Formats: sequence, structure tokens, C-alpha cells
Amino acid sequence: MTASSTVVWGRVEQQDFRSRVRGCLLGGAVGDALGAGIEFQSLEEIRARHGEDGVTDYVPAYGRRGAVTDDTQMTLFTVDGLIRAHVRRDTGAWHPPTDVHAAYLRWAATQRDWGPDERRATDGWLAREEWLYARRAPGNACLTGLADDRMGTLESPKNPGSKGCGTVMRSAPFGLLVGWEPQLVFQLAVECAAQTHGHPTGVLSAGAFAVIVHGLARGETIDAGVRHALALLATRPDHRETSDALQHALEAVRRGTPGPELVESLGEGWTAEESLAIGVYCALVAEDVRHGLLLAVNHGGDSDSTGSICGNLLGALHGETALPPGWVAELEGRATILQLADDFSMEMTQGQALHAPGSPAGSGGWLARYPRA
Repeated sequence: MTASSTVVWGRVEQQDFRSRVRGCLLGGAVGDALGAGIEFQSLEEIRARHGEDGVTDYVPAYGRRGAVTDDTQMTLFTVDGLIRAHVRRDTGAWHPPTDVHAAYLRWAATQRDWGPDERRATDGWLAREEWLYARRAPGNACLTGLADDRMGTLESPKNPGSKGCGTVMRSAPFGLLVGWEPQLVFQLAVECAAQTHGHPTGVLSAGAFAVIVHGLARGETIDAGVRHALALLATRPDHRETSDALQHALEAVRRGTPGPELVESLGEGWTAEESLAIGVYCALVAEDVRHGLLLAVNHGGDSDSTGSICGNLLGALHGETALPPGWVAELEGRATILQLADDFSMEMTQGQALHAPGSPAGSGGWLARYPRA
């Protein structure tokens, strides 16, 4: 797999890209945290507990406000894997799915191990972040798919019948590879989705989501990104369920004032295509980030995943400064998310200076953070 580097990184372009990367990762985490406390409640239960408008702010989950779930955890390890893959390009060991799989195995270890003291130096810095060692209702397919070292592939996927939303909720970072062509972004996302889920809808929904984020990171509209994703889906067998879900999201925009009932007409979000449709719809009709995220979580279903997907989209579209500052300030793991976002931005825009043979950075801290091993 090769990437086509078409981006010219001037100062303004670097600043815009960093803002979109930060916005995408922080926005996804904020949406995840907003939905975490109501994930398993029906709309009626949400309204009974929080009023007719549902939740309008963080509610306690996992012992605190602003807590994130496995959605954010796995998204961060996707970023980590992509950085590690990029660092390894000049070694000749260039196979991003393998590097992302290794990162997912490092995430899976956080769900089993006692804590970061058990990790090796070659695991890098993210695997030693203590706050990540928490089980936040991870999906069964993600856990079983990563229970051994065999990497699922499109030809031999893990959990071949599963199309849970665990493929989509972790795939926004593939779309941040703005130097890649969209079809390569799509291909990488589907290959990495097959590492835990094998149903065509599960893997294709991940690819479609990555392509939509890719368009936003390049300055396109959400609608344009969806159209591009639909065009790529049409070239794949068994795409109809994913394509129909995206078409239904586009049609729902014209069906009246946005609200929970319209959201629920797209499904509950437990499956890949439903979570994608809900996240896309809420981002399309959002008056601003706050409005879109609250719409994305106030429904009976997988509220944290649909909130996360919507947040990834709106953050990539508008950049970090559009996110509600109070929610960002209270977000669990904010410092880690920002550090990883900035590291990703530097690697993608200045990677040669960071790890070229003989460079000061290459012989120092950068390769300790993201080892080639």
C-alpha cells in the first residue's frame, strides 16, 4: 500500500490541519462523554431522568463527569498505530494495517492488564497512560477479535458475522491522512475494520466514515464527503446496506425539524450502518457543535458511539475552537488527546525532520515515544 502525498505544508496549512485534527479527536471524545451516561437508556428513560430535552450537559458515568468510553480509547490507539506506521516508512517495513493491528493489541492489553507498569518500552508512551486502563463497556467483537495475535483480514476476517458499530467509532483517524488519496483511505479503514468485524456492512461503513472525515479534513462539506463515500461504496460488492443508510441520512435532512424521533427513524446505532447514518445526519443538520452533539446522543440506542461519530465530523469540519469550551475543559484525558493530536499533526507535516536518519529528533525523544520496533 502506498500513499500519494499531494499536500503542500505551508504555515497556514499546518495550522489549519492541526486545528482540524484536534477538533476531530476532541469532538469525538466530547460526543462520547455526553452519551456515556445514557448509552443503555431508552428515549423515555432519558426524558424521565433529565427532562423533555434530555441531557444538555455531561452526566456522571464511570464515577465522573466527562468520562470517555472504549470509543475514544480505540480511536486514540488508531492514531498511535498510524503514527507508528508513518515512522516505520523509511525502514522498508511499510504495512499500515499491521501497525494499526499492533496498536489495537496494545489497547486490548489495557482491558486485561493491571496497569502501565506491565508494558514494555517498545509499546510507546500511549500504552503507559494510566487513565486508559479502564473497561468502559468495550464491544465483544473488539475484545474477541483482539484476543490473540492473528490479524483478521478481508479474506479471513475476525468475527465474520459481526457488523457492530465498533468498526466505525474508531475509524475517524484514517480520514486525517490528508496526503492519501480517498480510495486508499477507504481501503485502509476497511482492512483494519476486518481485524475485529467481518460482515461487509461493518467494514464498508468504516471505510465510508473515513472517507467523509477525509473530505472534511481537506476542507470539503459533509454533503460532498457523503457523495464521495457513496461513489466508492458503489464499486464494492455487498455495499447496499451501507449505501442505503447514508441515503436515508441525506433524505432525513429534508423531513422536518431535527429531533429525537427523526434520529430514531435511522435506527438505534448499535450496528455500523445505523451509527454512521445517525452521526452523519446529526452533523448535517447541526446548527452548531453543541446542537449537533446533543441531537446525536439524545435517543434510545448507542448514544456514546453516535455522539462520538458526530463529534469527529463536526470537529474535523470546524476545528477545535468551535467546540464548547466547558465540555472540553472537563473532558477525561484531554491532555493526552491533545498531545496525541499534535504528535499526529507533526508526524504528518514534518515527519522527515522528526525521524530522518541522523536528525537530532530521530536519535532522541520522538523514537522513544513512537518506536520503530
